[in-house]
Amino acid sequence: MELGLVGLGKMGGNMRERIRRAGHTVIGYDRNPDLADVHSLQELVDGLQSPRVVWVMVPAGAATQSTVDELAELLSPGDIVVDGGNSRWTDDEKHAEELKAKGIGFVDCGVSGGVWGLENGYALMYGGDEKDVAVVQPIFDALKPEGDFGSVHAGKVGAGHFAKMVHNGIEYAMMQAYAEGWELLEKVDSVTDVREVFRSWQEGTVIRSWLLDLAVNALDEDEHLDQLKGFAQDSGEGRWTVEAAIDNAVPLPAITASLFARFASRQDDSPQMKMIAALRNQFGGHAVEKK
Repeated sequence: MELGLVGLGKMGGNMRERIRRAGHTVIGYDRNPDLADVHSLQELVDGLQSPRVVWVMVPAGAATQSTVDELAELLSPGDIVVDGGNSRWTDDEKHAEELKAKGIGFVDCGVSGGVWGLENGYALMYGGDEKDVAVVQPIFDALKPEGDFGSVHAGKVGAGHFAKMVHNGIEYAMMQAYAEGWELLEKVDSVTDVREVFRSWQEGTVIRSWLLDLAVNALDEDEHLDQLKGFAQDSGEGRWTVEAAIDNAVPLPAITASLFARFASRQDDSPQMKMIAALRNQFGGHAVEKK
């Protein structure tokens, strides 16, 4: 299969490589010419055979909107646009309607896997019409982890990004729980090796997880996280999760508290946020603030 891929940053670049390893052809475009295979969206579209599939991996909001707008003018009826960035699900509905008016299909896809996805595969949550999803399915199969799980057609347009948003909200709460436990262990005099306590939890406990493994990685690199500032950004999806909970009258006390804890980190040097920052760097390559 042929695929056009727009956006070749930390995620997009590795996705291009994984798709190519599966035997598909990928033509990649990025504003950075050192990363790109072609030098414009026009050149990317011209290099694909109809019906074309173009996967967009650029920041949510204005960047995605402008890319979709440009593709709407370049693509033909029967082509498909996939938004694999972290767009808000309400934007998906808007993009789908705009493209449908030109006969172009649209699929939204939440992608999880961070900097580890090239080797481990990417968890995929996608939304859209069955016929459009079927066209893109070989690419989903190339990107997903090996085995029976790791990808899902979550529902209609917007469902993929909504599912990924909730995934990230849960991630916020899980990281916050590890961070709070780590700070408490560091605080008491009786526990003399917090890193090894965390390592011991990796086997046989109900709280073992990949996030726990990454916490141990971070502590191996900096045992007490002394090199980090207690500051953690939020990507926006935690906020959208809380907003959706309010709109649907669903109580989310743990996720909401974890989001507010990140806001507090911007006022004080929070020990807990050192762990949050370390975990975000471990799984997603997100920048950290050093002391």
